[in-house]
Amino acid sequence: MALEANFCRVQLDQPGPGGIKQLLCVRRTRLSKTGQQICVGDRVLVEGIDWPEARGAVAAIEPRSSLLERPAVANCSRVVVAVALAQPQLDPLQLTRFLLTAERTGVTVELVLTKADLLTAAERSAWQERLAGWGYEPLLVSALQAEGLAPLQQRLLQPGIAVLCGPSGVGKSSLLNALMPDLALRVSAVSGRLQRGRHTTRHVELYPLAPAALLADTPGFNRPDLPLDPAELGPLFPEIRQRLAEGVCRFKNCLHQGDPGCAVGTSWDRHPLYLSCLEAVQSQAAREQRQRQSAAAGLKQRGHRREPLLDQRLRQLSRRRLRQNEAGSASDDD
Repeated sequence: MALEANFCRVQLDQPGPGGIKQLLCVRRTRLSKTGQQICVGDRVLVEGIDWPEARGAVAAIEPRSSLLERPAVANCSRVVVAVALAQPQLDPLQLTRFLLTAERTGVTVELVLTKADLLTAAERSAWQERLAGWGYEPLLVSALQAEGLAPLQQRLLQPGIAVLCGPSGVGKSSLLNALMPDLALRVSAVSGRLQRGRHTTRHVELYPLAPAALLADTPGFNRPDLPLDPAELGPLFPEIRQRLAEGVCRFKNCLHQGDPGCAVGTSWDRHPLYLSCLEAVQSQAAREQRQRQSAAAGLKQRGHRREPLLDQRLRQLSRRRLRQNEAGSASDDD
């Protein structure tokens, strides 16, 4: 259900003795040693249960059907990207990066536009029309005015785990409070000077909406990661997928930059945003390639410059190691 510090709160499939439904668990060391990371939404095997104290230890993780890497949520069936139409102002590039992160999971992606009451009807219609061209049907909601909540709740009540993610300050906690008033989650106003959201949600947690429907509330962040491979970027755009279904590029390694023979072309709204993301991915790939070449050549990266790796025999001992050696010599003399 949630990860808090070094503990996991685990929801049991069947209540234990005394009607216990949740256990506070630690993680077995072998999970870390084998590189297995527990995420909210994982199905796990618990052993060493202390029923009177409602404690246990997570011993194994079952295979996942999907994984949202940031925020880390496993086995989700849909990702709900929430962004505000105002306060803070909607940034198309930031929204695109969130949608790309959601598309990488391979599950259904929903788009919710919060604070709809702050825009005029014409402005809301313009955003709906623009985002429909991106391949999404956004739901416009207002937690303050209780507008648009019924259609959203209807979608979230479908069985499975739905993940609510988005930038800080878009009203995700307010939206949850409107959907489930008993939660009474803490909310904060947007920073007046910077027009940025304040972090009120500190960890990922699952909340039950219905017997088979769970909703994950996640901390906000403002710069989602992009895929590492430039070739993986294009298929994450619904517009590109649609155009490639109608035609094929001349070259198999086409990156859809408007070159001759490209079936995607440039006459779509997000093409400049796609090029911006592609440039960021290529720059990151080039940096990692330079770092690998430097490591192979005996160089290391220190800030913005590269320095040679010193032979261990030429390295000076630290003051701590010198004191340890002196202490060891003194104990041998005794």
